[in-house]
Amino acid sequence: MTIAKTKELPAKVPSQLDTDLTLLGLHFMAEHHSDLANRAVRDSLGHIDYLTKLTEGELQLRRDRTTLRRIKNARFPVIKTLDQFSWNWPTTINRMAVQNLLRLQFHKEHANIIFLGSVGLGKTHLATAIGYAACLAGKSVLFSTAVDAINTLAAAQAASRLKIELKKYLAPSLLILDELGYLPIDKLGADLLFQIISQRYERGSIIITSNRAFNQWPEIFNNDSMLTSAILDRLLHHAETMVVEGKSYRMKDQVDK
Repeated sequence: MTIAKTKELPAKVPSQLDTDLTLLGLHFMAEHHSDLANRAVRDSLGHIDYLTKLTEGELQLRRDRTTLRRIKNARFPVIKTLDQFSWNWPTTINRMAVQNLLRLQFHKEHANIIFLGSVGLGKTHLATAIGYAACLAGKSVLFSTAVDAINTLAAAQAASRLKIELKKYLAPSLLILDELGYLPIDKLGADLLFQIISQRYERGSIIITSNRAFNQWPEIFNNDSMLTSAILDRLLHHAETMVVEGKSYRMKDQVDK
């Protein structure tokens, strides 16, 4: 018994139109113009409607690529949304207030958001979810731990590149500084962080997560009460503070035993 060989279809040869559209960077049009032309004939669409569908598809493809680029540039450790958040785990959280932040009104007002609470309660998740929503809304975002930002700027200062590196934390319309207070900060680090906060004051929003209450912040900043007051003054002038209380979600399995 012999098995008949399946005849392979010849590869589609790109037309001059395909080539020209690709050279122009009109990738959606290059890929879909033929299918949409057949659909236009089937549905009796005119030339204007056909071109409208082509341009709409091209614009949407570019919007999607731009959004993906913003999300990549934000450097989120993991993508999170509020739909994924376990609202019933913290014993204290103002759910409506947090969800209202997705409207991004605080961003329009160049206000700040500060999440306070002990470890494992989802502060980073909430900050990331708001940052992700900002990316989808067309805003530039940068996520960094406070310590990473300080270490990066300290290295830049040592290499006489501080002004250039500092711009990376000033340029995004929303900056997320995670885990402030988890590790002690020396005087240099406190001064560098103050530069970020003071230069973004009333120019760009900051979201900060911290495991320390405000009255403990001098301990974060090398017990420099004057610098701490200056930082808090700028952060809290236009800010919403979200307190999250409860037991660590990461210890949930141990608690349930």
